[in-house]
Amino acid sequence: MSDEQAVLAANQAFYRAFERKDMEAMQAVWSKGTGSLCIHPGRLALRGWDAIGSSWEKIFKNTSYLEIEVEIITTEVNSAIAYVVVLEKLFQVVGNQRVQAQSMATNIFECMAQKWYLVHHHGSPLAR
Repeated sequence: MSDEQAVLAANQAFYRAFERKDMEAMQAVWSKGTGSLCIHPGRLALRGWDAIGSSWEKIFKNTSYLEIEVEIITTEVNSAIAYVVVLEKLFQVVGNQRVQAQSMATNIFECMAQKWYLVHHHGSPLAR
């Protein structure tokens, strides 16, 4: 498997964990380094796995249904760092409300011990 294929597989694992609301799988995708960053659409930056993991737990707990369609815009791999830019199309049910949203997102991965880990996720909402 090429580095680009491995990065795309890690990116897919991230969105699969997100859509399935699978905390164990989400934890396996993310780097546990203190420099990891997550910026959910419209939110402030979260630094480090403790804050990031807590945010995903809240999202999963408060979302009863979730579908995500991802369109890859571009991928770049340079040595041990890679990024994937995607268009996210989300459909979710929170409480009794249906929510549809689109975001542009950048996912940055770092290769550590021959495995690609997510070190930065930044989602930016698109205006309707």
